[in-house]
Amino acid sequence: MDKRLYMVSLGPGDSELITIKALKALKNSDAICVPTKSKDSFEKSLTHKIVTKLMQEHNFSKPIIAVYTPMHYKKEDWQYQVDILYSGFKEYNTLSFVTLGDSAIYSTVYYLLDIIKAQNPKLYCATEVIAGVTSFSQASAKVKKPLCVGDSRLEIVPLLDKEVPLTTIYMRPKIGMNTDSIKEKGDIYTFENMNYQQENITSYKKSVVQKYMTLFIDFFR
Repeated sequence: MDKRLYMVSLGPGDSELITIKALKALKNSDAICVPTKSKDSFEKSLTHKIVTKLMQEHNFSKPIIAVYTPMHYKKEDWQYQVDILYSGFKEYNTLSFVTLGDSAIYSTVYYLLDIIKAQNPKLYCATEVIAGVTSFSQASAKVKKPLCVGDSRLEIVPLLDKEVPLTTIYMRPKIGMNTDSIKEKGDIYTFENMNYQQENITSYKKSVVQKYMTLFIDFFR
């Protein structure tokens, strides 16, 4: 049987903020991989508590595989985690790897996926990343203040004393708008009618906006 991997976003620390799609992925998995900094902190970790609470509240049970994460941001650490996933696939056909918040925002997920893409293209193609609620989306909701509204813009600024790579999101265009003003710096994608009929995603910038629901993302290299 073909292997399948879900990269599941759990949301910002509240089990009720997990998406239905993420919950279905956990239920459909043979086992759930939970990252932790050390063996001592495993069952005390927020990630472990959310997963066990979800299993209790939604009446399902899955084996939990501990994935130790030293957080040194070294390639050998990411490789170690990928190797644990590979070991899991010797026993199980479908695994979920969970991450707090949303996988797109400062998550381990894409370090692991880069390695899997290079080492196991078949598994990479059989991997689904499931988006989640971000901490700043929930923070906005808690104080009933928008992150952006009207013609305002949103920036995510890492508090580091150095220049960092930049991903830029361009949204709210008008149909017929020329996109020459968008000067790509990295890998730019066009997303049209996402999650709707006639969804279309291209790995380049379309020269003219054709759909009302169009989003451009210029991903850093």
